[in-house]
Amino acid sequence: MQRRPTDLPMSGAVDLSRLAKPAATAPTSTSPHVIDVTEATFEDEVLRRSLQVPVLVDFWADWCGPCKQLSPVLERLADEAGGAWVLAKVDTETNQALSAQLQIQSIPSVFLALGGRLVPGFQGALPEAQLRAFLEQVLAAAEQAGLPGPSGGPAPAPPTPTDPDLVAAEDALGAGDYAAAVAAYDRLLAKSPADTEAQVGKAWASLLQRAAHLDPAATLAAAQAAPDDVAAQTAAADVEVLSENIQDAIDRLVGLVRRTTGDDRDRARLHLLELFSVLDPEDERVLRGRRALANALY
Repeated sequence: MQRRPTDLPMSGAVDLSRLAKPAATAPTSTSPHVIDVTEATFEDEVLRRSLQVPVLVDFWADWCGPCKQLSPVLERLADEAGGAWVLAKVDTETNQALSAQLQIQSIPSVFLALGGRLVPGFQGALPEAQLRAFLEQVLAAAEQAGLPGPSGGPAPAPPTPTDPDLVAAEDALGAGDYAAAVAAYDRLLAKSPADTEAQVGKAWASLLQRAAHLDPAATLAAAQAAPDDVAAQTAAADVEVLSENIQDAIDRLVGLVRRTTGDDRDRARLHLLELFSVLDPEDERVLRGRRALANALY
């Protein structure tokens, strides 16, 4: 059963005193309110920091689809809060001892550090409305505990969402209603066509909507049987991206671009560009894929 936001039972605090401390690695986040944490920095960046402000600890992994839904929302809410609470991100693949110590069996999994103590929070990609309700409880608990806040004063209340369509889109994603999420992102883009967050959100929701009813094995078999069928190949690429077979998806569509012409070639090209938009732009596979696509076109 997944945990959901509750009344923050501090009696469930976790003892991390026996955790080994390897050499520290440099954080990668540029936000002052979102930090990358390792086993070596956990005590300072999470437990000691939580004596001043609440710290939410997001356990994630690059291969985890729901993590890619939850993490951007948490990061945005942390920035909106302006230091009232801090988001600490822990990659479970590179911090396996910490994950084992906390007995994490599924991700995303979020813990709360408050007043130097660590307690379970919730699991899964919750809708934004539930996240905000959870954060209200967190800040209320911080106030009751007398935490001084980011600058010695009481922590401010979390702000209200800036656009209800963004909330609707993220709630729909969390509920698995991908058509509703696409529609909400379309409303956002109608108001702000250059909104990069909405563009990426729509691309991700569209990918999930396309693949929702696909059988992965059957889809890949159909693509193998029809190497020049654009619909079969793009569907297979969707399945591969969602299965974290990123390189296979890129190679598949670059090869399709090379073999096709006219409208078929353009459909393959546009589909690959859309898949690029939901992937990490700094991923070496994406960088190589963009170069390979340019070579295939010119």
